[in-house]
Amino acid sequence: MQENLSLYHIFYTVSRTGNISTAAKELYISQPAISRAIKKLESNLDTTLFKRSSRGVTLTPDGQILYEKAKGAFDLLSEGEDSILHNRSREIPRLRIGASTTLCKYVLMPRLKDFIAANPQIRITISCQSTYQTLKLLEEDKIDIGLIGRPQKLSGYEFLPLLQIQDTFVATHQYLENQHQLFPSEPLQHTATFMLLDEQNITRQSVNTMLHEHQMQLGHILEVSSMDLLIQFAQVGLGIACVIKEFVQNDLNKEILVEAPLGLTFPSREIGFVCKKGSQNQKLLTQLAEI
Repeated sequence: MQENLSLYHIFYTVSRTGNISTAAKELYISQPAISRAIKKLESNLDTTLFKRSSRGVTLTPDGQILYEKAKGAFDLLSEGEDSILHNRSREIPRLRIGASTTLCKYVLMPRLKDFIAANPQIRITISCQSTYQTLKLLEEDKIDIGLIGRPQKLSGYEFLPLLQIQDTFVATHQYLENQHQLFPSEPLQHTATFMLLDEQNITRQSVNTMLHEHQMQLGHILEVSSMDLLIQFAQVGLGIACVIKEFVQNDLNKEILVEAPLGLTFPSREIGFVCKKGSQNQKLLTQLAEI
């Protein structure tokens, strides 16, 4: 029986590749050994399984019938192996975390080192997307924990706050000085280039609300795809960027950047981890929040 399985495996590989040389490389055996195996199987079945040509081998009608059956058998074996591996992988604890790219870099990453050290057995995956998409993935059970800014409504979820953040407008001192020299009698909101995240971002939406409440309209807006780019563009003097103050605090302390005098003070926002109430991941969420 063991010999027959070996013959069928060789037959299946030659049929699939259509070439004895290729099959020999895949099976790590010589071409003559493959030819002998095929001849033996043909002898056992009293039929011809392949037609040989200079281009390789093609199946005869009997060979095609046998190939379909062999393929089904080997596919079933492969499914069995996959099922066993899947069962084993389910035994490994896992934690799927969702966060925006900005929160992942500035909030999640600093916490992961200690968390992984304390939980080396956990397999962690991270997906980066907007807060709205993170909540959608959480609802669909495609992630276990989200790192988000606290929404106005969050029923059915457990939220563990981590820190308070505040939006602010920043630029280089030189950029603000240049604007003042070029347009001494004009307000900044009419002359400067303001760099903001795109309209779909929750931070941008809170900024729009604040501007609307103060009846302030910005004359020149440059939309940027990420917080990192906003910070870098501000650092090189491209314009005034709306960023999260805590993420540029070092630049503010060193006066690489300064806050733009627009007469706006944004309210603080809360950042934290979230998971569904009653989730088995609440303990891990608490551990992450306390690091």
